[in-house]
Formats: sequence, structure tokens, C-alpha cells
Amino acid sequence: MTPCPGPRLSRREMIQAGAASYLGLNLPTLLRADEARATAASADACIVLFLNGGPSHLDLWDPKPDAPAEVRGEFGTIPTSVPGVRFGEHLPKFAARMHHCTLIRSMYHTVNNAHAAAVYCALTGHDRGEIGGGARPDDHPCVGAVLGTRRPPEAAVVPHVLLPFITKEGAGGPPQPGFFGGWLGKTHDPLVILRNPNDPGFGLPELTLGPDITPDRFDARRRLADGFAAARGDADGVRARAFDLLTAPALREAVRIDREPAKLRDAYGRNIYGQSALLARRMIEAGTRVACVSWAPDANATWDTHGNNFKKLKGELLPQLDAAFSALLDDLAARGMLERTLVCVMGDFGRTPKVNTNGAGRDHWNFCYSLVLAGGGVKAGYVHGASDRIGGRPSRNPLTPADVIATMYELLGVPPDLEVRDRLGRPFVLCPWGSPVRDLIG
Repeated sequence: MTPCPGPRLSRREMIQAGAASYLGLNLPTLLRADEARATAASADACIVLFLNGGPSHLDLWDPKPDAPAEVRGEFGTIPTSVPGVRFGEHLPKFAARMHHCTLIRSMYHTVNNAHAAAVYCALTGHDRGEIGGGARPDDHPCVGAVLGTRRPPEAAVVPHVLLPFITKEGAGGPPQPGFFGGWLGKTHDPLVILRNPNDPGFGLPELTLGPDITPDRFDARRRLADGFAAARGDADGVRARAFDLLTAPALREAVRIDREPAKLRDAYGRNIYGQSALLARRMIEAGTRVACVSWAPDANATWDTHGNNFKKLKGELLPQLDAAFSALLDDLAARGMLERTLVCVMGDFGRTPKVNTNGAGRDHWNFCYSLVLAGGGVKAGYVHGASDRIGGRPSRNPLTPADVIATMYELLGVPPDLEVRDRLGRPFVLCPWGSPVRDLIG
């Protein structure tokens, strides 16, 4: 992967433009074609469980039981619901649902393995060509921001949400890139939910009118604001949409996680990440297109297991992931939503094949890792690619993050080579470095 060379027309756009000129087609005709593509999409929404910090592929989805002890680590393996496919022993519920999933064991990237640069690559398919740094306004937009422009929600809800953290590059550091609207503008940033959905009385009071604001008073304020916006030439109606969301019953109802049965909440796990996964499902059910759960307050807090890898995975991280993912899949399936909802479990990279001497940890490893997709049109019960005998390099069918992002766009009804313009009208290609992987699509 190389840095973006700058504005250019995609092959698709050049063909469209040429065809439009030759056949006398106009913009509405092209828009109708865009709508047709969305109608033919395999998925209408996406939930991303982003295991921020880099989960150990060798201890989760690509164990190496025949490797030397310093590679295979402390965990045994268990069979999954797909014959011949084994997981690490501490993901029993996940393993029992492998028949719903596509597992990619041949991921890699050449981005510097600092978290920020790798996170940005994983979530956008682009390489900023740097060793870290926070989110910037000239970043490429996340999938949720793009989907919000190309396939906005049909209900009065936000296009995409980020919860339960704006993950920092390190404790006290800047927000990581890849989660925001970037050059599409701040109006395309996600709704960020920074409260713990597991707390008693969880809610978003900012979505309700204050005790001193009556409906009549609210309407008067809205009319006044509309007048100011019109005088300033607020053509995109940002303020109007904000008022609509503030009063939208669908959004207010979606955050009422307390309405879920206690048994279901227990199944997701009574912790901030399990309940965030449940809240993500509620937001998607309300009409939101993309919900991203970033599984760390900062890059070093959870899956970045340089030390005590096995203790932390066994005692905390894997039981939480096992419960949240399995409950999410079951919940979506029971509601008839799994077929149209793409679920992605991914991180910024994997961990070193060799266990270190720093308290039995594993360090950053971007040369080979794994991720999991489910629902939303992906092939079920499928393993793509393979790693070598120690999980150090792909040995078959290697894929990059750009390939995965391109596949996600394809499933969600957005051409990955689409040209999108920023706030200044400059053209950018969504994902020029990757191609949709047909083998992943059911």
C-alpha cells in the first residue's frame, strides 16, 4: 500500500461520464443507477467490533498447536462448528457459531505498526504514511461517513455511531484516526456515545428537552434558528437536521437499552463492551447504517497485550468477546436482521508469533493476522487463506485492509472505486488500493 497519489477519476467514473455523454444520460439517470446498486446490496447496515490494540490471532482464531511452545503459547484448541477449523480454547461460543462466519487468516499490511497508522489503515483502507498521530480533517472518511452520504438512513436517526470511547493513541494522547468524517467534514462525524451502557440509568439526556423547554418554546426556538440559517445561506440544512434528530422518537427509543430483557442483556455480558454491542444492535434496528464499538479507551488499555497476554485474554478479554459476539449473532438472527447486517470483528494488526520475555506477552505484528466477518452477504462457514506454520506470514491468498474495506463497500451497495468530492469539490477515490474479494461473498 502506498500513500494516496491525489485526486483522480476512477475507471468507473470515467466509463460513467463517457457513457453519459455518448448516450445523452443526465445526473438523475446516474443517480437512479446508484439507487439501483443500493437496492441490490447484500447488506443495509454494518456493526464493527474493533478490537483496538491488536488481538492475538494465534490465541483466538489461528492457533498453532504443533508449533514450538514459545509460539503456540499456553492455550489449547477447540473444534468449531466448521469441520477441521479450530479456535483457541477460550472462545467456545464464538467457535459454535463459525458456520455463520467467514474467517480470514491471511491478513497483512505494510503500514508502520504504530497503532494510529494501523487503525487508520484498517478502518479506511488508506495509509497516511506516518508513525502515528491523531485524527485530522484531511483524513479519508470512515465507512459510516461514506454510507451516510450514499445511503442515508430512511428513519430520522444518525447515519453512524461510535461507542463507547473515542479511543486515544495512548493514555492522554490524541484521538485515533479512521473513525470520523475526515475530508467530508465534521457534519459527517459519528454520533459519539461516551457513557457506559452498563451503568444503571444509562441514557443520553442531550436527546431530550430540558425541564424548562416546553414544545411551544422549542418550536419558537427552531423557527428563530431557521431564520438565522436562511439568512446565512445554510443550504445543507445542518441545523434543521439537528433539530429533527433532537425530537426524533426513533433515536430516543434506540438508546433505551433498559427496555431489553435482563436475560438478553446478561447474554451479551454485563460490561461496557457487551452492552455497547447490544446498543449497537438497537441503533442499527432503529435505522442507523453503521455502528462501531471501539474496544479500548486508549490503544494500550485492552488488546495491546505486550505483557500478561494469556492472563488478560483468559481472565477478561476473551470471555467478554465470546459473549458479546455470540449474543449479537443470535440476536440479529432471531430478529431476522443477520442476513442484511454485516458484522465485522477486526483489529489493527496481530501479535508476534513468539511469546516475549516481558511477562509472557506478545508484541505488535502487522505481517500476518486474522479477522472475522458474518452476515450481510458474506460466505458462511468459510476460511479464506492461511498463515505459515508459526502464524508469521500469509502462506495462501493474502489480503490487505484495503481489500476488506473494498469488500465491505461492495456488500453495502457502494462502489469502492467511487469518486467522492470533499467540501472544496476535490475528487477522491474511496478505496483505490483494494478490490472486492469475490471469494468472501456468499
